[in-house]
Amino acid sequence: MRHHDGMTPDRGGFTIIELLIAITVFAIVLAAALELLGVQSRAMAMGADRVSATQNLQYAANWLTRDIRAAGTSVPPGQPFLVYADSEVIAFNADYATNLPADPSAMYYDPDLPPGAVMALTPANRIQIPLTNFWYPSTNYAGSPAELIIFFFRPDSSTPRLDDYVLWRQVNDRPPELVARGLVRSDDGRPFFQYFRLVPGANGVQIDSVRPNRLPLIHTSPLHPGPADVGAAATIDSIRGVRVSFATTDYGPGGASERIRSISRVIWLPNASQAQLRICGDEPIFGAIVEADVLDEEGVPVIEVKWGAAVDETAGEQDVVRYLVWKRVAGEPEWGDPYLSVPAGSAASSYSHIDRDVQRGVAYEYAVAAQDCTPTLSRPIIVGPVLAEISNP
Repeated sequence: MRHHDGMTPDRGGFTIIELLIAITVFAIVLAAALELLGVQSRAMAMGADRVSATQNLQYAANWLTRDIRAAGTSVPPGQPFLVYADSEVIAFNADYATNLPADPSAMYYDPDLPPGAVMALTPANRIQIPLTNFWYPSTNYAGSPAELIIFFFRPDSSTPRLDDYVLWRQVNDRPPELVARGLVRSDDGRPFFQYFRLVPGANGVQIDSVRPNRLPLIHTSPLHPGPADVGAAATIDSIRGVRVSFATTDYGPGGASERIRSISRVIWLPNASQAQLRICGDEPIFGAIVEADVLDEEGVPVIEVKWGAAVDETAGEQDVVRYLVWKRVAGEPEWGDPYLSVPAGSAASSYSHIDRDVQRGVAYEYAVAAQDCTPTLSRPIIVGPVLAEISNP
């Protein structure tokens, strides 16, 4: 028989009060740790945004500096180096890029560039300068390798900010390409573009800024220099420097948490209004026989254009760098832009090209000219009309 003394044996454990205290302490520690992690995470994200904003700022400024400094490079007489100058848009001519390996006048070589991006605009392809009512060009700068380059700031409609801008770059009549977005005006109120020009002073010619109320400056004279390129119309020819000023934001909600970084840089134009040196001499001597014949290519008519090398390619001044080929439907009044550019030196004594972009039953005319490094064109030699039709045997 067991004896019970009425006492409960001891058992280890926590009381409810102790558990509540432990849970409370753990929750406080966990909340503090999560808050610390959140602060660190927000700081890292903010730091990444600010680094990205700074890189965006430097990228846009470097691109503007590189391209604007090239204004006037290899621009032949008659073609203006600066076309349009305003606070939000600048348009200038420069032989910036080429798709020909034997072109010594261009700054950069890109074999993938289309023909319309490596030569001067023509009246047939004239464009309206973005953000303006000005159309360019009104005359033909035949043989010029200097293309039109345009930079412009346009409000960004894809963001809720009303002060957000996008920087665009356009070459000739090609579609604009995006350079940078998330740009705002400088906090000191400076416009995106400011200009410095040569002015006569007591101590000779000096540099002075162009007042905002004098903008825009437009090269209204078709030819530089020309009879109309004087007086007020020639003010744009005196520009020798461009200040670019803008800022970028880290897209914070505003107030103290948002960081805006500004940049202001003066870009001098070393090639401004400098006539291209004609080191190559006289107009190329072409004088070759140009032929155009219809060939049967598996039942499809194609036209082969052939011509001999210019005299100045291997003899004389030896300064021919390329051959330009034009094409038009027989009877059309205008030739338009050259549709083909062939580097010199790629053949011993003759050149040929097969034109497959022809329509059966349509007659075509072709013109070929040699170009030297000034660049100066020879007189084009015209052949045709040639009917794109296969004769029955």
